[in-house]
Formats: sequence, C-alpha cells, structure tokens
Amino acid sequence: MAEYLYFTTGGLQKLKEEIEQLTGVERPAITKLIADARDKGDLSENAEYVAAKEAQGMLELKISKLEDKLSKARLIDESKIDTSTVQILNKVKIRNMKKKQVMEYMLVSETEANLKEGKIAINSPIASGLLGKRVGDVVDINVPSGVISFEILEISL
Repeated sequence: MAEYLYFTTGGLQKLKEEIEQLTGVERPAITKLIADARDKGDLSENAEYVAAKEAQGMLELKISKLEDKLSKARLIDESKIDTSTVQILNKVKIRNMKKKQVMEYMLVSETEANLKEGKIAINSPIASGLLGKRVGDVVDINVPSGVISFEILEISL
C-alpha cells in the first residue's frame, strides 16, 4: 500500500528547493573534492579522498531520502479547509483545563511539524485527539505524562 506524505504548497516548495540545493550545489562540490584528492596520488593512504567519498555517500543517502519523500508527496488543497471542526492545516487554540494555560497550534503533516513554530504533526497524540472536534468541546487526550483535558477555544486558518 502506498504511503502518502501530505504537504502544503510552502512545504512542498521547501522540499524541492532542498533537493535542488543538494543536487545542484553540494553534489558538484563533493565531486570536485574527490577529483582534487584523487590527483594527489595514492588513494589507499589519502585521508582527504576517504573523507570526500564518505561525505559523498552521506549526501547521496540524504538526496535519495528526500527524493523518496517527493515521490510520495501529495499537495493539500488549502482552499477546501473548513473551520467548523478541527482538521489538518487548522490553527487550534486550546486551554489546558487543569493548568488553565492557553496554547495555539497549527496541525500539519509530520513532514512539516516544528514545535518552535507552533506546528504539531497531525499524528501526534494532541493533534489526533483534537481531530474532528468543535469549538467548545472538551477532550481528554492521552499523552506520555498521562491524560490531559483540553477545551477547544477557537479554530481558524
């Protein structure tokens, strides 16, 4: 069964730019390092050559993984996002019922999650527990530290 990775327009563009940077700039630079090291003579005792070949292997692995992500990429149609219930790409303002702390998160695909930016993965415990709920709903969510009750205060784009 095919596994899809969902991206926003910006997230997909960022992935394509990263692949372009790696293949168009970094790959040729490593190729040049290998050629320069090869010109220095005996390859069996050439630490520069060995290091450059290892760097090339790591780079090719990274490129391969990113190209695999790109092949599984599906673009989310942001114009069809609704705010009547919690779903992917919604910003959700929630209140921790015990601590009375208010937080706001945007629910995104796992490929675009970044807690520092307030973006949590759709498959995380909190996001999964909020999916399909409405403003005013109180949900009990199982998190690693136990069960936490959250009230949904607002859903927006």
